Amino acid sequence: MANNLVLIDSDILIDVAREVDTAIERLDEERKTSITTISSVTQMELVVGCRNKTELKHLDKFLEEFEIISLNYEITQKAIGLLKEYKLSHGLLIADSLIAATALILDAALLTKNQKDFKFIKGLKLLKYP
Repeated sequence: MANNLVLIDSDILIDVAREVDTAIERLDEERKTSITTISSVTQMELVVGCRNKTELKHLDKFLEEFEIISLNYEITQKAIGLLKEYKLSHGLLIADSLIAATALILDAALLTKNQKDFKFIKGLKLLKYP
């Protein structure tokens, strides 16, 4: 895929939904030069955070702005490899391994506030936030 893809992590989208100016401005900045995408794992994390059907409806509308990347065999295998390499040494979690694997397979940069959760993964391009 094109190298101007940016995978947006759930923490950024949560801040955008909470109308945090820094997150809104950062996302807008990325949209000017890149295709912003999210992992289906991120979509699931956001759905779990909804407290009622109204919030779920707002989430669905908000997510229409993004291309959602579904998990496939290649992403899954990469995530398993990342877990084998980093779970014991760095505490890598399943959801984070799937998000990182998605970025790696797509050759996309990852925009996240949680740099510490990903900074040890070789080859992963982390975008500075804020």
